Amino acid sequence: MPSPQPVEKATTAITHLPLMEDFYTLQGEGFYQGSAAYFIRLGGCNVGCVWCDVKESWQADAHPSVAIAEIVKRTKASGAPIAVITGGEPSLHNLMELTAQLKQAGLRTHVETSGAYPLTGTWDWVCLSPKKFKAPVESVYPQADELKVVIFHKSDFEWAEKEAAKVPASCQLFLQPEWSKEKEMLPLIIEFIKKHPAWKMSLQVHKYMDIP
Repeated sequence: MPSPQPVEKATTAITHLPLMEDFYTLQGEGFYQGSAAYFIRLGGCNVGCVWCDVKESWQADAHPSVAIAEIVKRTKASGAPIAVITGGEPSLHNLMELTAQLKQAGLRTHVETSGAYPLTGTWDWVCLSPKKFKAPVESVYPQADELKVVIFHKSDFEWAEKEAAKVPASCQLFLQPEWSKEKEMLPLIIEFIKKHPAWKMSLQVHKYMDIP
């Protein structure tokens, strides 16, 4: 598994970022499910989720270094109201300049992160999706607007409750079945939410619709 290190976030002026792909689609998961959004998928990740469906994103240097101004230009031209920064693990990168330019262009800035490293940038929405095998840094929990826990095994419910205790009371709580185990985990999630109604269901509806 690749082991990229986070960039120097305090002093390095960032003008380019490793871009795996960018595209205009609908948000397929969580609180903004069904909303039009432009996805900016950055390369680089060392979290190593076994179920990751974009493992080709893990190696940052496998992807072209694209000027932030060009990324923002494409995003703005799409007409999308929301820019979602995802990965890979976006917190590996200094995102101050990217989010500053996106905000200047009039876009909402959303990030999808495991919280493995401290966040940089200015965010309208932080979706924290923690992983057991690489715990979030403590500074990310208070920033979470949405906690999305992937349920891979029935033991994940207890862990999800422990993670929920670390986020603000206003944070939206979602449980999402891991795609390959959806038929097995979905009934368990339904029963859990009925007993713990603070949680909501998140489904990867983009996969049902066969869109990116």
